[in-house]
Amino acid sequence: MNDKKDVLDNGPFFHGTKAALKIGDLLEPQHLSNYQDEKSKYIYFTATFDAAKWGAELATSKSKERIFIVEPLGDFENDPNLTDKRFPGNPTRSYRSKSPLKIVAELSSWERHSDDEINHMLASLKKLREQGKAVIYD
Repeated sequence: MNDKKDVLDNGPFFHGTKAALKIGDLLEPQHLSNYQDEKSKYIYFTATFDAAKWGAELATSKSKERIFIVEPLGDFENDPNLTDKRFPGNPTRSYRSKSPLKIVAELSSWERHSDDEINHMLASLKKLREQGKAVIYD
């Protein structure tokens, strides 16, 4: 966990999802994940717009893609699913917390990844699932 004297990142922070939320709502752990059929012990967020776009585009719901600007209300840590496994050094600036995130704004418009990029990522994730490698360390 981060220490107030050793802040991991000052943000701004984003959360990409397909959940219909409003300013002031809290995103909290112990809810179904955007990516698997299990409750997550953490709430995940990022300080890069590109990673937030992927979060919204890859969420399993059929609802509208949304990107929220969020404020962490407690300590947070590097997301080990990305930093330890795929992107050493955390270039995606991806984090997780057991404390809520407060929604402070919603981005009203943003440019999606191309359909080709999204389809390639979905195919890659499907292949990982088929190989039993799409594990989220929660």
